[in-house]
Amino acid sequence: MAGPGRRRLLLLPLAGIAACAPQPTPQPRYMVGAPYQLGGVWSYPREDFGLVQTGLASVAADTRAGRRTANGEVHDPQALTAGHRTLQLPAILRVTNLETGLEIEVRVNDRGPANPGRMVELSRRAAELIGLRPGGAAQVRIAVAPEASQALAAGLPNEEAPRLAVATAPLGPVQREDLAPPPGAAQAARVREARALPGVAASPAAAAPASGAPPARLPERVARVPAQPGRLYVEAATFGRRDLAQQQAARIGGGVEAIGPRGRQSFRVRIGPLASVAEADRALERTLRAGVSEARILVD
Repeated sequence: MAGPGRRRLLLLPLAGIAACAPQPTPQPRYMVGAPYQLGGVWSYPREDFGLVQTGLASVAADTRAGRRTANGEVHDPQALTAGHRTLQLPAILRVTNLETGLEIEVRVNDRGPANPGRMVELSRRAAELIGLRPGGAAQVRIAVAPEASQALAAGLPNEEAPRLAVATAPLGPVQREDLAPPPGAAQAARVREARALPGVAASPAAAAPASGAPPARLPERVARVPAQPGRLYVEAATFGRRDLAQQQAARIGGGVEAIGPRGRQSFRVRIGPLASVAEADRALERTLRAGVSEARILVD
């Protein structure tokens, strides 16, 4: 009978084997995700296939490939990818540098940027193609490509989708009746028989339809549109009542603008226009410290 010391020696190799066992690798998936805090600011992800925004873009700090993104894909700084705080992952995003007019499509597969003053974070290669250098910022407009993004949503595993319990319907006796073939059915049968013969290729119509989802690695297609640089603002919040907007504006040193048709107007609070990115960053920091967590930098 083995003593306590020998039992411990026998267990040690087993523990080592368990520790060395390969861990499951995260797989790419479709996700929206729960609220999270990044850079001192809370973000609330949501599915939005019609999103259009303006703001500042930055360059991802990652210089090496290999880490897993938020939805389980592998980060590659040479691929056309991006991070966004709230969009569903993955999504296809059209990014236009308003200062250069250069435009590309990227695959959003990660969360970020950590800097709350930046709207989107581009991979090294994506930033290079639109003229944005590491460490810098550029005025950009982003717009979700709806069809491509919906195809991605439909084609990837979704662990967040609710699973419906469907009761199995009772099976009764099957009543069978042989009917005469409809007109053309005999011809269709002969066509099927011909396709099954050796050396007869199926027509393109008989091939399985493509899913329509964009490739995992997007091609480097750069378009040029007219450059439209704008002015920088910090937008705080929008209110249904002017007096509430005026109270917030007085607290953060901003102004109130009425938007919408008369009688159904809302009132937004803004600071600006601001002369530089550095000034916009300082104004945003003051606004966030004042408790306006939804404030952001935009281009108008």
